[in-house]
Amino acid sequence: MAQPIHLGPSYSPSYGSSEASDVLDMKDDEGWEDAEPDVENETFISLLDDEVFTDLMSMLNHCKDKYNFDFLQLKRKLAFDFYDSVKLVNFIRSQVHSGQSIRSDISRADFADDKYLKPVLEDDALIINLDDLPDSQSKFQQDETGTSKGTEVPGSKEELVSRMSELEEELKRIQSQFDNYRETVKQTLDDRWNDKSTTEPSASIKKEEKRDDDSHYFSSYSYNDIHETMLKDTVRTDAYRDFIYNHKGLFSGKVVLDVGCGTGILSMFCAKAGAAKVIAVDNSAIIDKARENVFNNGFADKITCLRGKIEEVTLPVEKVDIIVSEWMGYCLLYEAMLDSVIWARDKYLKDDGLMVPSHMNMWIAPIADPDYVADHIAFWRDVYGFDMKAMQAGIHDDAQVLDMPASTLCAEPFPFLQLSLHSTAVKDLVFKRSWKAKLSRDIDALDGFIIWFDSFFVPSRELGVLEDAKAEEWAQLARPGIAFTTGPRGKVTHWKQGVLLIDNTKQRPLKRNQGEELSGVLEYSVPDDNSRALNLRLEWKFGRESGHGAQAWKMS
Repeated sequence: MAQPIHLGPSYSPSYGSSEASDVLDMKDDEGWEDAEPDVENETFISLLDDEVFTDLMSMLNHCKDKYNFDFLQLKRKLAFDFYDSVKLVNFIRSQVHSGQSIRSDISRADFADDKYLKPVLEDDALIINLDDLPDSQSKFQQDETGTSKGTEVPGSKEELVSRMSELEEELKRIQSQFDNYRETVKQTLDDRWNDKSTTEPSASIKKEEKRDDDSHYFSSYSYNDIHETMLKDTVRTDAYRDFIYNHKGLFSGKVVLDVGCGTGILSMFCAKAGAAKVIAVDNSAIIDKARENVFNNGFADKITCLRGKIEEVTLPVEKVDIIVSEWMGYCLLYEAMLDSVIWARDKYLKDDGLMVPSHMNMWIAPIADPDYVADHIAFWRDVYGFDMKAMQAGIHDDAQVLDMPASTLCAEPFPFLQLSLHSTAVKDLVFKRSWKAKLSRDIDALDGFIIWFDSFFVPSRELGVLEDAKAEEWAQLARPGIAFTTGPRGKVTHWKQGVLLIDNTKQRPLKRNQGEELSGVLEYSVPDDNSRALNLRLEWKFGRESGHGAQAWKMS
């Protein structure tokens, strides 16, 4: 077995990242067309570490002396042409970047794939100067002073002019070779794409027939903005931090699973609280930044970051003591992330394990907000003297996410659903629930309803669910732990409230008086065409009136 070449401990490449050059990127075409680019000092980055050299042979000699890797000998042994050499360079750089050892018995089969025609390092000086490599070892052997042997240095003016002419011709030849190289890569990738398109028509048809809801969902969490919004939500983030830090005894020495870890903030809270091991899982590209955050804060020995769906990744443990996750969406269940958390609980959580958070309570309340209706609905009936009622079309179809003042509530809220995360099943997340209310004041019209949720972080799984509990009873439930609300009477969170506006444009609504009772049924369901979306439907009626209202909204 060939001996692997081990890299130096300080190696941390800076080139094999998202900044790597794409040879098919045409935005810098002028650079390809310049026959005589500006003169600048070239730097050669070592093939096997991050050392930088000002000349090619010094770099190759460094690889040979320090790592016993002789690039020239390998090139001569396998009789490489230009493209073979390009692929070899890119193969070695990609192996080094991914932390893999380089074997001394590299063969053509190792880098036969045309993907190695794509440069790993932008403007790789080694690739650009491949034709300057000597055909024999003696051509560029250096003596102890560093002076090259075997090559005469021209001294006369005529010789210098001749040499410059030769160099110009060589530069043009290299430029032409690179143009061919670029075209080869483009043609190779085009052919591969065309082959895939023609040989797999059924797969393409299936993709058109079945929408991939997960790709859009996970990609939306790949960018900083959404994570910045969540981290700056102090109601949310402080609740997790305070519960974890205030209950270090629960976390000390335990194995914790963080489902949908995002930036890794919850994982780092757990590690700092004394967790022996934290497994952070996320299927979006944010996991790469989470891994850096973990390393930069000194938790790399405690936190393992895995990219993938929790249903598909392989955890390094069979069971965990605690599952922590910030899975809550608008109206609590939008985006359907709780399904994955429940799956993880059933597969990985120990029988006496803890869910963080542990309990949820959902509320509904009727609202009367004539100011909002005038500003956003009736507004379209007179816009600078023009009737634009056409703009009202569909305005009542979507559930909105708004921060509603508590003054818009016209009745006490009703707790229509309570969840214990230790026992809730996925089937419980699609439901019809009855609710009731009594008007607390006179109103000109019932304008809609708002929905919000409370989260509870309870340090014991012994506490169950309080059916039809009042707010103060839920406060008692959370007394040994932490709780927060997303309702209109609390500090605003990024969840705000889900607002369901009634379409009162078709007929004039009736005035209602304080003390009138109303009741109804609220339905949560998942649309067939988007598993991450949410459909809501409400029925309501006042007192014993025979007529009732009904309307549906979507959140997508």
